[in-house]
Order: sequence, then C-alpha cells, then structure tokens
Amino acid sequence: MSESKRNFSEMYGHQFEDLSVGMSASLSRTVSEADILMFAGVSGDNNPVHMDEEFAASTMFGGRIAHGMLSAGLISAVFGTRLPGPGSIYLSQNLKFKAPVRIGQTLVATVTVKELKAEKRRVVFSTVCTCGETVVIDGEAELMLPLRS
Repeated sequence: MSESKRNFSEMYGHQFEDLSVGMSASLSRTVSEADILMFAGVSGDNNPVHMDEEFAASTMFGGRIAHGMLSAGLISAVFGTRLPGPGSIYLSQNLKFKAPVRIGQTLVATVTVKELKAEKRRVVFSTVCTCGETVVIDGEAELMLPLRS
C-alpha cells in the first residue's frame, strides 16, 4: 500500500504576492435570535443585555443588542473565506465598538488591505462593520500568509 499525500493547494485563498493595497472583500449577515442564543451558548456570555428584553429595555440601549464579538466574528469570516481566504493566520485585531447591533439588522463586515509587509508575509487590514450607513465596529487587523508547499 502506497502512502499518498493530499494536495491542499486548491483549498487556499490568495497568495501574498496576489495582494495589493486597497483590495477589499465583504460579507453580510442578518442577525437573528438564534445567532444570539448560539453565541451565548458557545461563548458563555449570558449578559442580560443580550438575553433578557425586560432588563435590556432598562439600559441605555433600550432593548436587546447582539454581542459585540458576534458582530466582530463576521470580520474573521471574511478573512477565513474571502480575503485573504483559507490558510491565512489571524495575528492581531483591535476593535472600537461604535454602535449597537440589534436582532433583524443586517451587518456588513468589510476588510481592506492597508499595508503589505513582505519580509514576514504579513498584511495589515482596516476592518469595519456597518449596519446600513452606521459604522458599528471599526478596527485594524494583522494576518500572516504562510508559504505553501
């Protein structure tokens, strides 16, 4: 029996050399009740501002809001599926939460190549999430694109 090695080359996203400053990609998702419940279950974050309408109504938000990290997770989804795509390694992310996201709102995450660091095959991205015209998250991330064999 001969051992064969799987070829994963078709599964990878962009190569470092294919990227240029200004390239961008987006992904959208309408936030649902199920999203909030599943995120709370996975993360353990059962803060009543996300889970309890009566409590949330008494806060500055006036009602339930989605977890900030649920919204930020859409940024990770863009990186892992679109740009740079599968095989990229998330190194860092800073986030500024600017506005709440509510059930039923459509969230759009957009990443844009800001800087290319060829010596270490690293890419700096601006990251932004919007609901309509409102910026709800703003930040910056750094990813590494490994060499492929």
